[in-house]
Amino acid sequence: MKRPLAALVALIPTLALAHVGQDGSAHHGFLSGFTHPFIGLDHMAAMVAVGVWTVLAFRHAGRAQWVAPSAFAGLLLVGGLLAFAGLSVPGVEPMIAASLVVLGLLVATRIRMPAIAGAGVVGAFALFHGLAHGAELPADQAVAALSGMVLGTALLHVSGMALGNFVFSRHVWLPRIAGLGVALFGSALLAF
Repeated sequence: MKRPLAALVALIPTLALAHVGQDGSAHHGFLSGFTHPFIGLDHMAAMVAVGVWTVLAFRHAGRAQWVAPSAFAGLLLVGGLLAFAGLSVPGVEPMIAASLVVLGLLVATRIRMPAIAGAGVVGAFALFHGLAHGAELPADQAVAALSGMVLGTALLHVSGMALGNFVFSRHVWLPRIAGLGVALFGSALLAF
């Protein structure tokens, strides 16, 4: 029983490795950028959590529920462009893991805050997600790859919003369990 558990624990750091390939994981073109948020569990969990949380926190706020996901997508693009331009910031990977902890806790607790504050929280983390990828972009593919990545991110946000609307808003305990799962995943990434 100990060996299978040890094997699973040993695999935790690889769950966040959406950066695979023989060329150091550079994103080549629109399709590569588009699929990137879907192939790394850390990226997918963060993007879906943003969508779920905004519905849970701002469900009856009309257009305000679009502020945080829009801020995330926009600041992901800004972070990618800054890194592509040469900006290097220490602690990018730990901040991505920390984003999972925070976003998971936001979902689990259904914390409400003004829409602009929510946009600031998720936007700050989005910068780090963007910085993680901007440095990998080949010069001739940067615009296409970032465009694809932003579109993939937006689709995951909308998927999270649909999940929040159709499932999590009807069951009090489901978002708590899912949010805690995302937070624990982020904590595991921080630990490794």
